[in-house]
Amino acid sequence: MREHEQYTEFESEFDHADDLRWRAKKTKKAQARTDGDVEPGRRGRLTEEAKDRLAQMRDDAVAADVPEDGDRWSTWGDADQGPKPYPDWLVTDLAAVDRELGIVKTGKEADVFLLERAMPDTDRSCLLAAKRYRSNDHRLFHRDAGYLEGRRMRRSREMRAMTNRSAFGRNLIAERWAVAEFAALATLWQLGAPVPYPVQRDGTELLLEFVGTDGAAAPRLAQLRPEPDELLDLWRQLVDALGVMASAGLGHGDLSAFNLMVHDGRLVVIDLPQVVDLVANPRGPEFLERDVRNVAGWFTARGLSPELAEPREVTEMLLDLAGLR
Repeated sequence: MREHEQYTEFESEFDHADDLRWRAKKTKKAQARTDGDVEPGRRGRLTEEAKDRLAQMRDDAVAADVPEDGDRWSTWGDADQGPKPYPDWLVTDLAAVDRELGIVKTGKEADVFLLERAMPDTDRSCLLAAKRYRSNDHRLFHRDAGYLEGRRMRRSREMRAMTNRSAFGRNLIAERWAVAEFAALATLWQLGAPVPYPVQRDGTELLLEFVGTDGAAAPRLAQLRPEPDELLDLWRQLVDALGVMASAGLGHGDLSAFNLMVHDGRLVVIDLPQVVDLVANPRGPEFLERDVRNVAGWFTARGLSPELAEPREVTEMLLDLAGLR
């Protein structure tokens, strides 16, 4: 047989084999559609029936794995974990159980719940603040455009979704803000700043050290009317905290007397989803100056000398620490 005839015969057999495979694949797809199954490799949207079936399967799986003494098993092993060394009070056992004890605070972007994490059949437990961002809220982060500068994402599709505020984009924004807050808290905790210890992040849920006593949250600074000596001490603590943040190149971004807690005389800085990179964000100094002006105004309104809480001088000192002057 000539060489070209051998090639033609081989090519014919190859085409026939491909045709058989194509027909078998087509038949399998048709059978899948007849049976109402979802094709694993098929592109496009799921039918409503398929969505309901998947949702029911998820609900059944969760319901079948709920611990007797809690609402869920510890999510420690599946989450981004806080900085080491872990505090002695923290329960990190994977066999621990999480139990919700109620809501602590509601907000525009997130709600905070009181959570107990405990090891069954032992006396080991800890209280945590579970901060959960509402990613599908149409009001979510209505002021976020300026804060997101310096946090650019590499994928243009994700940036477009965030800019257009699609459902996917809002979910991305919520998670990005949760990531930013968790990272800032971890950095500041390691530098010795007065912030809650960041226990873990799982999606848009942050678990944080609970600041309070016996399940009662410590008061916000806005709720207090400190005596002159205590007022001066709290102001000095605040300036020190802002100095640590500025040295790390960070600004709170939304600082007020409502984002500060006082526990046993100690000032604690909270609520940092809008944390600002003072160097990368071109509006960083502007946000910093606004933070200082807000809190200085609260302190002077409560009787602190304006000379001690002069916003311009404090802002310039913080900019120096950030290396921006």
